[in-house]
Amino acid sequence: MERAEQEFFMREALKEAEKAKSMGEVPIGAIVVRDGVIIGRGHNARETTQDATTHAEMQAIRQANENLENWRLEDAEIFVTLEPCPMCTGAIILSRVKKVYYGASDLKAGTAGTLMNLLEDERFNHQAVVEKGLLEEECREMLQSFFRELRKKRKEENRKHLRRNNCE
Repeated sequence: MERAEQEFFMREALKEAEKAKSMGEVPIGAIVVRDGVIIGRGHNARETTQDATTHAEMQAIRQANENLENWRLEDAEIFVTLEPCPMCTGAIILSRVKKVYYGASDLKAGTAGTLMNLLEDERFNHQAVVEKGLLEEECREMLQSFFRELRKKRKEENRKHLRRNNCE
């Protein structure tokens, strides 16, 4: 797959991240592609669903499985804005995705090369090729700006709360 096509698909994952952000979720998006066609889309929805498994990758993999009517995604590639966590790398391995592209590294939970690389570990019965840093700056900035705004909002709410309590 050429770089321009890779960037196109990562921008589609960024659109999914925008959906998460508009819902007040941490903006992470993922898409699954096979033969140049998007077969699965997903965005983070943990707060909305109150379900810890509704990560972007999990949503995209589920949709791809439904669309193909098959749990195997052997010829598929996944594009995700943030490096996958242990749960998501496990799902990628189990669904037999052949390649993973991610944007920003996850220093706290990344298992596609940062904390460890489960996806290329030969002890598993399947490995996925990993390409990191695709549109990294855009992916990282989306996350950083989300958390900046969240901290700012919480700080303002705390100030309002303190003012109300001092006035009463």
